[in-house]
Formats: sequence, structure tokens, C-alpha cells
Amino acid sequence: MDAQHSALNTRKQQATPRGVGVMCQWYAEKAENATIWDKEGKQYIDFAGGIAVLNTGHRHPKVIAAVTEQLTKFTHTAYQVTPYESYVALAERINARAPIAGAAKTAFFTTGAEAVENAVKIARSYTGRHGIITFGNGFHGRSFMTMAMTGKTAPYKRDFGVMPAGVFHARYPVPEKGISIDTALESIENIFSEDIAAHDVAAIVLEPVQGEGGFNVVPAEFLKRLRTLCDKHGILLVADEVQTGFARTGQLFAMHHYETKADLITMAKSLGGGFPISGVVGRAEVMDAPNPGGLGGTYAGSPIAVAAAHAVIDAIEEEKLCERANELGAELVVALKDIQRAAGDIVTDIRALGSMVAVELETAEQAKAIQTYAMEHGLLILTCGKYANVIRFLYPLTIPAEQFRHGVNILKKGFATLNDATAKAMEQFA
Repeated sequence: MDAQHSALNTRKQQATPRGVGVMCQWYAEKAENATIWDKEGKQYIDFAGGIAVLNTGHRHPKVIAAVTEQLTKFTHTAYQVTPYESYVALAERINARAPIAGAAKTAFFTTGAEAVENAVKIARSYTGRHGIITFGNGFHGRSFMTMAMTGKTAPYKRDFGVMPAGVFHARYPVPEKGISIDTALESIENIFSEDIAAHDVAAIVLEPVQGEGGFNVVPAEFLKRLRTLCDKHGILLVADEVQTGFARTGQLFAMHHYETKADLITMAKSLGGGFPISGVVGRAEVMDAPNPGGLGGTYAGSPIAVAAAHAVIDAIEEEKLCERANELGAELVVALKDIQRAAGDIVTDIRALGSMVAVELETAEQAKAIQTYAMEHGLLILTCGKYANVIRFLYPLTIPAEQFRHGVNILKKGFATLNDATAKAMEQFA
């Protein structure tokens, strides 16, 4: 590690708490599209995208232009004090595009956790009920309510005491891991019979593709049957699309892949193209349940972030980024299958929906070794999954083809190196 980064790491340790875990030991100096430069000028191909925030890349020209223009007008009024037309126009654009049955309305907030919290508030207000059902290995945020909803203890809930009551975890259907659709639905029925009556449940919340949970894709048949179950008991169905939204899966929202419609959809991350904004879109009568003043926030729907979001939608549609997501995802899956054939038992599964792609390895140590090799050779990737043994790919959908393939080649070399190391280790026991 160079002296400059070493000195900064020392300052970081002295100035910031260890609870803010930081992956990289180098520091960003500038970024453009799919490239990050550190303070020493070294380049990294970004396959992390700020954790699914940068589907349109770092500093997309449309986003920068829109934000720059907004800065010449005003930076903040608090929408619920003095409203602005751009917020209303963005809500209209989301309402027209979201896969919601019938008339829709949208409210904007700042973070993904805020969006999920507000979806819970709306669901409780509309139904007059309190219970929330989510799924094991799901991730919904770091606030107390969303920690309770998150289906993973470490590092998100461990050591933070008692979580809010009224949240129950069902099993997410992953047939490849022995959790069938019937098993997942039975787990919900067990909650009804053992933990909370169905008539006390306000909402069932799930990610169409689990993010931190390892990019597990929900089966269409499960969603269909879940919708029937919700309708039977008067329960709202909420799709958490904070990570899956805005072209990542090859559709604007992942729920566009399914016939089933959610009552509410949460969004954040790539909606703002690097600027903090989140939202909830849903059936108009459901969204109207809270009384005036029940929803909002000082920075909710910041005019700067709203301007960025308009530009993000423009970029997705004008540059056909949904189609691009499907093309890049298909190319990556082919490469991962080549890796799987060469790596043998090291690769246990490949999962993909558009460019929401992941490869599962046998162990967390193997995933970490690939991640370390990649970073040493200029490629930034993230891990996830219940056992941290899944590598996920969240590259900007605007990445140039040559740079994308260069990143994939680094990945291939990393697996080849891991394969060689594994073979040598096995020789010792031959």
C-alpha cells in the first residue's frame, strides 16, 4: 500500500468508527462512467456500481447537466412546505411506468430504508393492521424497522438489541436449495397459525430478486400464489425494488417480468444516478391512506435528486439500457458458464435476471480470494449471500463493451489462479 493511502487509513481509523466497515483500502479521487481512479491515479473497472446505485454510470452527462441546471434555481425548500413542479412531474413519470394495477401515486423520500419504512406505514394505515411478513436472507435496510425486516443477523442486527415487534420471517423460495414454492408458502401458513393471525397482517414484503441474500430470483408461480394468498386475507403485497429497479434486471422494474402486480413498490439507489432519492409507488387508494403530514421528511424528494432522477429515466429510455442490461447479462452468463466448466466444483450456481448476475462458490474464502485478485488487477466486485460465498455483478449498464470484456477477462484469470491454487493444495494430499 502506498504511503498516501496508508496515511489516510490511519486517519480513518482515528476519526471514524469501526462499525462503518470499508472494503477498499484505497481512496477514490475521480470517476467517469465505469471507471474509478484512486488518489495515486490507478484505474479500477467498477463492477460494484456503488452497490447498485450507478446503473447509468458515474457522472452520466445527462445527470450532471440536470443537476447543474437545478443548482442555478434552488437547492432546497422542503417539498411539504413549498412544493415544486419537478417533484410532481417525476411522480407522474413513475406512475405511468410502474407495474401497478389501476391508478397509481408516488411519494419520494431520501434512502432505501426510508422508502421501506414508509411502505410499512402506508400498509398499516390502509389496512388498520400491524403485522409484517418478510423473508429469510432478505435485506431491507439499516433503520430499526428495516433491520427487523431484514432476514440476516450478522452484521445487520447483531448487537443492536431488541428489534421492533410485529415482523415475522417466512422462507424465500429457492428450489435449487431445497426450499420449494410449496415449502415457502407453508412457512407463511405456519406464521398465520403459530405467530400472528392472518387478519392482523398488513403486508408481505419481498425482493423480486434478493440482493444481499445472493441474487435469488423469485419464481413466477410463487408470486402468483402469494398474490392469491394476500387477496384471500386482505394483505398488501409489497415489492422491495430498491436494488432491482431502474433497468438492472432488463426491465425498468423487476416486477415487469411477472404478471403478478404488487400493491406497493419501493425504489431508491439507481433512481438518482448517484444522488440520494427514494420513493414508494402504489395503488392510489392505498397511497392515500395516511393523513396529510403522515408522510414526508425534510430532504424527502430533494429538488437536486429529483432533477437527477428525471435525467436517469431519460438516459434509460433514450440509450435503451433495459436492452443493454439483457445483452450484457447474457454475455456475462456465457463467460461464467465457461468459468464453471473450467473450475469444476468451485462454482456451484449461476443466477441471473438481466444484468443482475451472480456466481456462487463453495466457500466464502474462495469468493474473497477472487475479489482480492480482481481488486489487485483493477476490477472492483462485491460479495453477498447468506454465507458470503456469492460474487455479484452491478456494473454500470453504460459500460463500454471493450471495458466490460476486460473486466470479465480479469475475472476469468482470477478463477484460473484460484483453480491452480486449489489443484496444488490437493496434490499435497494425493
